[in-house]
Parts: sequence; C-alpha cells; structure tokens
Amino acid sequence: MAAAAAALMLSSCSSLSYYSQAAQGQLELLTDSRSIDDWIADPGTNVKLRHRLETARQIRRYAIQEMKLPDNGSYTNYTHLKRPYVLWNVVATPELSLKPMQWCFPVAGCVNYRGYYSKAEAQAFAKELRAKGHDVEVGGVPAYSTLGWFSDPLISTFINYPDAQLARMLFHELAHQVAYVAGDSQFNESFASAVEEAGVEGWLERFGNPAMRDAYDRYAARKQDFLGLLLKYRGELDRNYKSMAPDSDKRIAKARLFLALKDDYQVLKANWGGYAGYDKFFEEPLSNAHLASIATYNDFVPAFRALLQRERSWNGFYKAVNQLAKLDKADRHRVLKKLGASTTPAPLVVQRSMVGAR
Repeated sequence: MAAAAAALMLSSCSSLSYYSQAAQGQLELLTDSRSIDDWIADPGTNVKLRHRLETARQIRRYAIQEMKLPDNGSYTNYTHLKRPYVLWNVVATPELSLKPMQWCFPVAGCVNYRGYYSKAEAQAFAKELRAKGHDVEVGGVPAYSTLGWFSDPLISTFINYPDAQLARMLFHELAHQVAYVAGDSQFNESFASAVEEAGVEGWLERFGNPAMRDAYDRYAARKQDFLGLLLKYRGELDRNYKSMAPDSDKRIAKARLFLALKDDYQVLKANWGGYAGYDKFFEEPLSNAHLASIATYNDFVPAFRALLQRERSWNGFYKAVNQLAKLDKADRHRVLKKLGASTTPAPLVVQRSMVGAR
C-alpha cells in the first residue's frame, strides 16, 4: 500500500487517473465479498452457486494440502459482479511488429498490458493507441492475482467454469503467490501454467470421474489445436515483419495472413464438431496485439515440468523455482532453456490472467 501511495504522488495526471480506477476497482472487489461459509449458509443462495462454492472450497483444500500452495485468505470469500469479466486488458504493438508495448508499475514491474475495471475505459485507452497507429486488442480477464497483498476472492466471472477448469484457474493464480519476478512475464506465467497443468492432473486422478476426465481431455485438445494455429500464424507474421520487403508489401502480406487465420479457424471448428468456445477471440478485427503474448504462457512450461519431475515434491520444486527467481534474467532464461531442451514439449497453455490490479 505504501508503494502504491508513493507512486500516486509521483505520477502524472493521466497516471493518477489510471491508478485511481485500479485502486477503486480493487477496493470494490474486496468490500463486496462475503465469506464462502456465509454464502453457503444463506437460504437465499441458489443451489447451483452453493454447489460451485463447495467445489471451490474442496479445490482450495487440495491446493493447500497436496500442492503446498499458500494457505491464506485467498479464495475464502466470494464476490458477485454484474459484468462478465473482472478486468479488461489492453495490449498494443507497432503496426509491423509483434513486440508488445510495456507499462511499468510498482511491485508488478513492467508488463505487456494495462488492465481496467471498466470496459469503456479500456476501450477509450485503446482508441488513443489506435490513433497513434498501433495495433490494439482489448480482452476480458476472468481472474487475476494480487500476489498475496490482498485476499483474492472467488468471483462470479469464473465460478461457473467446469470443475477441472475451475481447479486450473485457482492453481494458476495461487502459484503467482509462490514465485513472482517483476518484469519477467515469461517466467511468471510459464511457472503458473506448469503448476496448473500438474495440479489438474493430480486433482482429476483423485476426484475426477471418467466423464470429467473425458471433458477435460477434449477441452485441452481443443486448446492445443487452437494455440498451434495461433503460433503458426504468429511465426509467419514475424517472418514477414523481419523480411527486407517494403512496408507496403508487408501490410498486404499481413492482411492476407489474418484472413487465412480466420479461414483456418473455421476448418478447425468444423473438426471440433462446431465448438465455438474460441469465437470471442475474433470479436475484434485481428491484429498483431492478438498474437503478441501467445508465447508468454508457454515458452518455459516444459522446463518447469522437467524441474518438478526432478525435484519429485512440490516443496522442493518451489524452492528450486525461487532459487531461479534470484538469478539475473538472462541467466534465468538460459537455465530454463536448457531444462526445456532436455524434455518432451508440455501441452501449450493460454489464459488471460492478470497479476495485480494494473
């Protein structure tokens, strides 16, 4: 709180406005929450919500007892929001580059997005960036972590996820409280993604049934297919932008590649039997910003999975991860690349997860 106050005093007017909405949004999220026990005991709580809260409580218990994730006030309360997402992320890139813009904040360090509790405010900022010639995406965020600074609540934006996906979400966000390096999103998100993957595997083995496992396998397979598609076109766009062609030709190739991506997605949907869960990705006109951060959640997942296998315990794994966190960024990435090269690729993971109210 002291760091945030100092930042406010040193900020420009525009920054003051941004931090103000972030502080207000976080405060409302916390003050509107009630304990899970209160919600479950309340006769006015509908049966479906009561069941979801009981499931979340069981998942949290597993995270603490079996995965050794933090046992604190996180996910002991529930907040009902009258909006589909808790935050909206704004991601921006230059017109002919996949390198995202960065914004720097206290505690969180430099990250590739700005988060807004109001969709209208996110869209207003996106409009400013587009006016400057940037490619921009505004994407909804169902959950984020405050890194243990506050007791993060369960939220209506994700409480109705299927059981295994709810577990995945909670494991991922709690993992951010175990290890976090300011300014190294690849490390942070890949670590949390590896924790969620291994955690869900163990949770399904303990609590799942054949129908649940089958549903999660289909979900994971579709996610793998979709990310494979995005990574393919991300690579082609990157080669286009790094070529020696004139900018006019790069713009033509860019438009052609985005049209091809949309066409290939329709083929993928047909192969899935019409599953439309990824249609929201195409709600806005496609841009570099849509693909800028795809690798962030996946690059080092194989390395972390190899490290977990080597340590053979969650506590040993977390200790080794925090030792990596102390290294210089270049050295840390060098170690992770070496670890990743020694194992078979882990499943790709994507999630619009915010770390901190930014």
